This record gives sequence, structure tokens and C-alpha cells, in this order.
Amino acid sequence: MSLSDRAGSRIRSFPVLAGVLLLTALAGCQVRPLYSDPVGTSTALAAIEISDADERVEQEVRNALIFLVAGGQGEPVNPQYHLSLDVTSRAMGVLYDQNKDRVDRASAGRIVVKADYNLTKIGTGETIKSGNRTAVALVDFSVQEFAKVRAVRDGENRAAKELAELIRADVAAALSR
Repeated sequence: MSLSDRAGSRIRSFPVLAGVLLLTALAGCQVRPLYSDPVGTSTALAAIEISDADERVEQEVRNALIFLVAGGQGEPVNPQYHLSLDVTSRAMGVLYDQNKDRVDRASAGRIVVKADYNLTKIGTGETIKSGNRTAVALVDFSVQEFAKVRAVRDGENRAAKELAELIRADVAAALSR
């Protein structure tokens, strides 16, 4: 066998070897639409009851979560899971103003809404997922008192909706496993 015959056999076996390697690599891949609903996840989400709220911002998060997990259908009649929420919020300024005696200036601020949550299975009491999430909404504090109060409330509402979406995503990921 000459040197050119050996090189020819290597070249002919290369496509076969490449095909085997490609099929081996693709065997572990899963093809699924990006925004598909894994089997049973939407049903499991719709079976979550959410703890009662103690304050207004917590109620906003709770209402948004009920809408998101149940698809707008409301609370479940026979829940299988319980989600306990503990939500806190606070308003703070972004920049420190050294001239506090000047009250005729609007300033920037942010509303921070934080939630600690725990998802448990009702029948067994087993914890499925627990964690905490934070959402921030930026606001402009006006010099007018009512406008400032309204800006804080609007910021809390925006942050509460964002926080509910984050918690729903965490819970959906835990239930889809």
C-alpha cells in the first residue's frame, strides 16, 4: 500500500466520522419552542393559592400574581400549592442634595419593592421553591406634595407588577421540573 492510498482512505472515512460525531452531539439536544408551555405547568400554576396581604403594596403583588398564574381566571377552588408572600417597600432618593434648604427643586428617587416567597405543596407541606426577589422603579419627586405621593404610589404599582412577573417565572420554572 502506497502513501497516497492511505491518505485516500483517511479522507473517505472523515465524512463518516464527522457524521457520527454530529449525531452524538445532537442526541442530547432538545428542540422545543422558546415560549412553549411544558406539559402540566399551566395547570400546576393555576392550582396555587396565595397568602393574604397585610399592606397595599403586598396586595398589588398578590393581585398581579393571581392574574399571572391563573391566566386571569382568579383563585383556584381546590388548590394544590400554597405561596406565602412577605413584601416590603421603601422609597429613597437617588442623589444626596447638599442644599436641603432649597425646597423648590424636584429630585429623583427610586422605589424598591422586595418579596420573600415560599411555595409549598399543600398535601405534604414540602417546600417546592423559596427565594426572594427585588424590583426597582424610578420616580421623580415633585415639589408638590400630592404629586410626590402619587409618584410614589405609581412607582410602587410598577415595581409590584414587575416583581409578580419575576416570582411567577421562578415558580413556573420550579413546577416544570
